[in-house]
Amino acid sequence: MPPKRRNFRRPIGERPRRKLFIVATEGDKTEPQYFATFNDHHSVIHVDCIKSKHRSSPLQVLKRMEDHLKQKNLENSDEAWLVVDKDQWTDEQLIQLHTWSQGADNYGFALSNPKFEYWLLLHFEDGTNIGSGSECSDRLKKHLPDYNKGLDIRKITPDMIEEAIRRAKIRDKPPCEDWPRIFGSTTVYKLVENILSERP
Repeated sequence: MPPKRRNFRRPIGERPRRKLFIVATEGDKTEPQYFATFNDHHSVIHVDCIKSKHRSSPLQVLKRMEDHLKQKNLENSDEAWLVVDKDQWTDEQLIQLHTWSQGADNYGFALSNPKFEYWLLLHFEDGTNIGSGSECSDRLKKHLPDYNKGLDIRKITPDMIEEAIRRAKIRDKPPCEDWPRIFGSTTVYKLVENILSERP
């Protein structure tokens, strides 16, 4: 009698564990909408965005992350990121977030100066000569006229994301070790690069 063949097929309904990116943000709409676009049925990663019911301070973002990690085990291969805006926040507040991000190899801290809309703007243009946060939003609305009603992610293509990363790197030379002090710069590209690096 021939030896019985082993069945290597995965049982129906089971799938390999996807790498998890936990992202805590200040905003309750734009950032979660943006990062949700990296999730799809075929993805090998999952981005879980922790949001508040309203805009919050960096320290509140950090507390939500810490509370979340107490309830949900983070595997060594997973990553946890804080994503905040520079806005009017002080160095003393931001130092606490940066210090937290140094506590583990799979922790990260990304900041946009002046705000997250600057990262979005880089998907469409070089983002130079930004004078204020409101000017940043106004320039973004030239590309996304309905932006105030939410982010239409269909207007952002994979090629545009790659361009945003390239443009952000140009503005972050040499790469900052904590967060970008220069008005009109962002380190969100580091998180997005890590997400994209997990895709086949």
